Amino acid sequence: MNNGHEEELRDLLGAVQRGERSIDAALAALRVAPRDGAAAAADGQLGFATVDHDRQARCGFPEVVFCPNKTPADTAEIAREILRRADRVLLTRAEPAHADAVLAAVPAAVHHERARCITVVPAETEVCGEVAVVAAGTADLPVAEEAAVTLAIAGNNVTRFTDVGVAGIHRLMARIEEIRRANAIVVVAGMEGALPSVVAGLVEKPVIAVPTSVGYGASFAGLSALLTMLNSCAAGIAVVNIDNGFGAGYLASQINRQSANRQSANNRRP
Repeated sequence: MNNGHEEELRDLLGAVQRGERSIDAALAALRVAPRDGAAAAADGQLGFATVDHDRQARCGFPEVVFCPNKTPADTAEIAREILRRADRVLLTRAEPAHADAVLAAVPAAVHHERARCITVVPAETEVCGEVAVVAAGTADLPVAEEAAVTLAIAGNNVTRFTDVGVAGIHRLMARIEEIRRANAIVVVAGMEGALPSVVAGLVEKPVIAVPTSVGYGASFAGLSALLTMLNSCAAGIAVVNIDNGFGAGYLASQINRQSANRQSANNRRP
């Protein structure tokens, strides 16, 4: 810590002591306060990659590794470097060769084949709240599982609802009361992408819609589902990119944890 940062920290702690800033406000300020740039960059420098070790302090979750176009050896080295300072790591869109390299370097790693993810999770992971991951069809499960794995490693209770698409609407209606219990709902659909609109019209919780590239030619590799979701007449829907299960899971985690924290605070009040 250089003298400038030490003085800033003294000022911040003094403000807390005088009652001018709350502890939560001080913690928020510390999360965004940068370390010395050169020191931070050197700390995670691998030559072919620079790991952002401060990501968890700023954003609440360590840097996530996107595997495509990375060699298996580079992927394994990045995972090991992240784990030098973090207690967990998530790698997405992993091929079997990536998984083989990471599992050889980090025996505690787990390969989630359908989700195409690799994770290392602490033995004792505190979980909170609940998120529903709803998949329209079995063909959408790789993307839905990517969302579910992301949610699980971030400490969320996850309930999966599979093959409940609009072609057999009775399947959705049979599970809707369970889905309503979640703090956030990830809805994954390809083809015409109608399911998020239907779900959002039946619940009071935020819906995160994920278009998938599943479908015949006129689906344009997910563009049709994406446009349907963006043009939904139901309120309360956010839409992520095509096949972006990770992005949906990450956003749902942030929503769920805020909701769970509020619920916990309300339960503690006399």
